[in-house]
Amino acid sequence: MEKATDMEMEREEVEEEETESVSDVLRDRFRLSTISIAEAEAKRNGMEISEPIVACISDLAFKYAAEQLAKDLELFAQHASRKIVKMEDVILSAHRNEHLATSLRSLCDDLKAKEPQSERKRKKTPRKENKATTSVVHILDN
Repeated sequence: MEKATDMEMEREEVEEEETESVSDVLRDRFRLSTISIAEAEAKRNGMEISEPIVACISDLAFKYAAEQLAKDLELFAQHASRKIVKMEDVILSAHRNEHLATSLRSLCDDLKAKEPQSERKRKKTPRKENKATTSVVHILDN
């Protein structure tokens, strides 16, 4: 019994380390993307931006995304009685920034247009129809 518990604890530790590793990679990629965007915008506007400022912007953006935005998205999904965050939640989270909300709606429309018809979700049939089709029993003659 102890060996099984020890093995379970070791497996949980390995899974926890893998999760932390994935989180670290995502955080680093997010920060690199933020730095790249900040530098590109500064260059586009003919400005220079110092490394400490870029690092600060990156940290603030990550903190906002990881803390506030994630909580808002979770609350929006819960309010809609869902456990999964959908694109509409992301668009709703941008309601204070009309330019961003418009860009997200456009992106959503583009993604829907590119999605193959067979992968789009089909409307569910009403429950009464489901019951009618599932309650039919075929008896084979022997």
